[in-house]
Amino acid sequence: FGIAAYRKYSSGGGYPNVSLSTPLPGIPKPLFASVDGQEKYETKITTLENGLKVASQNKFGEFCTVGLINSGSRHEAKYPSGISHFLEKLAFSSTAQYGSKDEILLTLEKHGGICDCQTSDTTMYAVSAEVKGLDTVVSLLSDAVLQPRLLEEVEMTRMAVRFELEDLNMRPDPEPLLTEMIHAAAYRGNTVGLPRFCPAENVEKIDKKVLHSYLHNYYCPERMVLAGVGVEHEQLVECARKYLLDVRPVWGTSSAADVDLSVAQYTGGIVKMEKDMSDVSLGPTPIPELTHIMIGLESCSFLEEDFIPFAVLNMMMGGGGSFSAGGPGKGMFTRLYLNVLNRHHWMYNATSYHHSYEDSGLLCIHASADPRQVREMVEIITREFIQMGGSAGEMELERAKTQLKSMLMMNLESRPVIFEDVGRQVLSTGKRKLPHELCDLISVTASDIKRVTTKMLRSKPAVAALGDLTELPTYEHIQAALSSKDGRLPRVYRLFR
Repeated sequence: FGIAAYRKYSSGGGYPNVSLSTPLPGIPKPLFASVDGQEKYETKITTLENGLKVASQNKFGEFCTVGLINSGSRHEAKYPSGISHFLEKLAFSSTAQYGSKDEILLTLEKHGGICDCQTSDTTMYAVSAEVKGLDTVVSLLSDAVLQPRLLEEVEMTRMAVRFELEDLNMRPDPEPLLTEMIHAAAYRGNTVGLPRFCPAENVEKIDKKVLHSYLHNYYCPERMVLAGVGVEHEQLVECARKYLLDVRPVWGTSSAADVDLSVAQYTGGIVKMEKDMSDVSLGPTPIPELTHIMIGLESCSFLEEDFIPFAVLNMMMGGGGSFSAGGPGKGMFTRLYLNVLNRHHWMYNATSYHHSYEDSGLLCIHASADPRQVREMVEIITREFIQMGGSAGEMELERAKTQLKSMLMMNLESRPVIFEDVGRQVLSTGKRKLPHELCDLISVTASDIKRVTTKMLRSKPAVAALGDLTELPTYEHIQAALSSKDGRLPRVYRLFR
């Protein structure tokens, strides 16, 4: 080695006389990582004596994501709607152990941690922090979920909820509002159709007593999952036993007395909101005034076998905004780009969505255009629904399946996404399917797509409409178009324009 070796391999301006295909002498043999295509870590699940499930998925890295998942807005049938919205805003406020939210954040900061709470059909309290701080994290989670003080924060939350409701109506992006409306239309007055955002008239009704009554019924161990990603299972179980096994919640005994076990009832219907959208986005480059329409049909729950064909169908429809830049994997060959946005320049948006729950599902298309072209836009969307029942091309089907697999694998590289996946699957099924198992299920044929579409087209449509609705066809006409062979709306003859 040393100078002699250096001269031998790099003598002056000449090339070294050692072939690149033979290993260099005196260098240790490299050890290469082997890939077998399987998950290195499996999801481990333990049920504690009080019914709480502890699920973990180990993952390399210094950080972990740990959280509790339980009931959400769909369980508010016997309560004023908006409790979950309040609880989301109240999360990680003062508790028995911590005097304020700032104290919680400072404690987490010592372990490089952050916390968050999100609610939809389920509520998730999550913390990401260094693995070394796992004991503190689980202790803090237990305190935040089971020992909240709910003192002056309730009044602050009222203000935050009011502000969010005002903001919701002023946003240029109508997506959250439309999603709320389409669910209200599809599942009128039940389960996932109950409002996720607190209705304005309920803001004053929700107080500490109402919150405690709800928490007493739904925040009980058998309805919860403590999920962890990037942690050793035994360590997580030990922390769960320490902080979640014999803990008396602040609202007293935690045996559920009055739990709503309703199954989602798909009703179909229409929810309209006449709204002046002309001043939604003012400024140097204002967005033009648009009318937004969402049309949905009943699909299936994520526990059914038809869930995968519906997921592939959703990828096949794809879509997006009219000014979306193309590129590999952007979905520019999906049907809503090829048949809708590329052909009708006046349409600003056409996107397919698939919402799936443990007892029902909804496949919908969101479209937006100038208010004068609403009728034509609705007809284009109903035609696309009818054409779903035709035969799918081999190329587009393969592309949709590949895109679904790549999206699944890519998303499940992110720790918070794995955490949500582990928690949701264990909460609803008691076990977890790993990504490679899900990929093996994506062997969908054209006949599967045709079968699920035929079944879906038998359901009543759910329609959400937002903006200037002067040209909106009647619900009966939309229903007739979705029952016809070509998806066309019945002709309307007007004597006077």
